[in-house]
Amino acid sequence: MALFISLVILCFLAIVQTFVPYFVKRTVVFGVSIPEQMIQDARVRSYKKQYLLITVMVSLFMILFFCIWVATKKPSDDLLILISTVIEFVIIFISLALFYYFREKMKQYKKEMQWEGELKQVAVVDLSARSEEQLPPWAIYLFPIIVTMGLIGYTFYQYDLLPNEIPIHWGPSGEPDAFTKKTPFSAIQMLVLLLLLQLMFLGIQLGIKVSGIKLSATNLSASKNRQLTLRKSSSWFSYYTVLLITMLIVYFQLATIHPERFQDLQLKILIPLGFFILILAGTVVFMVKVGRSDKREPDSLYSSIMDINDDRYWKAGLFYFNKNDPSIFVEKRFGVGWTLNLANPIGYIIIFLPLFFILLITFLFN
Repeated sequence: MALFISLVILCFLAIVQTFVPYFVKRTVVFGVSIPEQMIQDARVRSYKKQYLLITVMVSLFMILFFCIWVATKKPSDDLLILISTVIEFVIIFISLALFYYFREKMKQYKKEMQWEGELKQVAVVDLSARSEEQLPPWAIYLFPIIVTMGLIGYTFYQYDLLPNEIPIHWGPSGEPDAFTKKTPFSAIQMLVLLLLLQLMFLGIQLGIKVSGIKLSATNLSASKNRQLTLRKSSSWFSYYTVLLITMLIVYFQLATIHPERFQDLQLKILIPLGFFILILAGTVVFMVKVGRSDKREPDSLYSSIMDINDDRYWKAGLFYFNKNDPSIFVEKRFGVGWTLNLANPIGYIIIFLPLFFILLITFLFN
């Protein structure tokens, strides 16, 4: 089971890292803004293909190395997971290094072609875009929150049934492999962490709702479709993730309280495995749907204009810092989804405050 999960994660990561340049919005190439008119430029397309080929070759080599190592060494599950995790970070590091390499290439090419000097920069606002949003209502997050709080109460009600050693970690087989002493807090520790996670996702949902809708002056229809698709899909995917995590933690908590009712070995394996597969499947659907949402060519293209160049607000091409932008979250420039506007303090509260308490609880009580 550990080998299967490791290989699936490695293959999934390799595919995602390989096709990232094709998932981002069309006017951003390796974190550099380019005019709509230059999307099909031969040099720009060549850089993307080079990145793809190098990433594919590196990923295949690393996965092949991992398979040969497993076949010859026959490692334990713990060592196997450790080495697969190291390889995952190697793939990420190499893809990130390639991103910065081709980013410098794109910056030099952009400067060489003098696109900003030849084209007029234009910003566009569509006041009707807000009315077309189809975001889920924030109140749907109350369901998993109420379930979690109800289970906290039920845990205290059944406190005497809990074992003296409370599980705090489960292995690939679905069996607990790490424990802590039974106390009133350790009995609900996992549920408290879940509650903090749910509140963080709720905060992200509210932050996305008030963040700006950034449209392209040269391809209004495609950029509008991408923004609306991104906002809708990411909101529902976040809720989908919260529901799956909640169901998994509820299962583990009930299995701790009533172990005699959860003795089925197949169930112990299938539930974590099902969670793992559903998360990956949801991620793929989300990335493909958003990634394809703006690939339609514009009906008409003005040759003399381009979008406002905001490259100066993207530090190292990945970190957005713009005091003049009230948005809490903005679309990523490398990957699919959202990143923080680091100049907006509200984002720190939404993301880092819950994470701080999660880490604090984990270290203090374990």
